[in-house]
Parts: sequence; C-alpha cells; structure tokens
Amino acid sequence: MAKSQLKDQALLSAMVEGLKQVRKEQTLTQEDVYNDTGIHISRIETGRVNVSLSTLKALLDYYKITLSTFFTRIQY
Repeated sequence: MAKSQLKDQALLSAMVEGLKQVRKEQTLTQEDVYNDTGIHISRIETGRVNVSLSTLKALLDYYKITLSTFFTRIQY
C-alpha cells in the first residue's frame, strides 16, 4: 500500500457536519474559532482536509466536548 494518507469520505463528511453543528450551537463563527485557536476551521468544514485526531481533539477541547460525546453524536 502506498504511503499516501487514507481518506474515508463518509466518515470525514459526518465529522464535518458534527463540527459545524457544535460550532453553530455555541453561536461561534468560523472567524471566532480561528481567532481563538489558530485552527482554520473553514478548511475542515468544507471537507478539503483530512482532519487529524490531534486537531479534532483541540477543537473539541475548545468547544468543551469530549471525543466520546462527539462521536456518539455523529451519524456514520
């Protein structure tokens, strides 16, 4: 198998929708998230990047949501 990064589009789409929902529930803009974390959430929310587990954890910490809670919310 090549060393290229694997990309499960269905999982990525579910995570993107989950992250958008959480951000909107907290009435935060993409700009708010970027200014507070330095993470380009717009790139993630468009599905253009394969978000790393570390970046996902940093975002969820910012949103004050655990990984397990987040993954129980997404439909995959």
